[in-house]
Amino acid sequence: MRIGIIIIFHDNEAEIDAHHCIECFKHAHKLEICLVDNNSRDNTQNILKEIKEECYNVTLVNIKKIKSDAAAVRAGARFMINNFDLKHLGFVSTNSINKTSFGVNGMIKELMENQEQISIQCISSSNLKKTNRAIFQNIFSVMECFEIASQ
Repeated sequence: MRIGIIIIFHDNEAEIDAHHCIECFKHAHKLEICLVDNNSRDNTQNILKEIKEECYNVTLVNIKKIKSDAAAVRAGARFMINNFDLKHLGFVSTNSINKTSFGVNGMIKELMENQEQISIQCISSSNLKKTNRAIFQNIFSVMECFEIASQ
């Protein structure tokens, strides 16, 4: 079973290593990745486009006017639900990670290295939270899964 992962970016040009992300995403056999650019003013969008062009399982959603992280997650979720047959969606915002110790590239590396554990933990545990709208099925926080997996 494939899981969709939505990653929200905003002005992260300096923190994204495109080649590292491409290599990681090419090994994400159980994941469908949706990169959401939340109206970046730097070169983030072009870097995300480069990643998308190199990876078969990566899509890109551009938000023209900056939104809250929750609204950006909803935009990514709508895209994923309309384009893929996924039972579960996870999300992470680059705003929610500790950039000094974990960083964007570290988060992506952890996501790829732990995709099996994240799938098992987040699907089978009671930490899945149903949203109010049925269209969003099960949406979970990837960062919460990292915390569960490390315990």
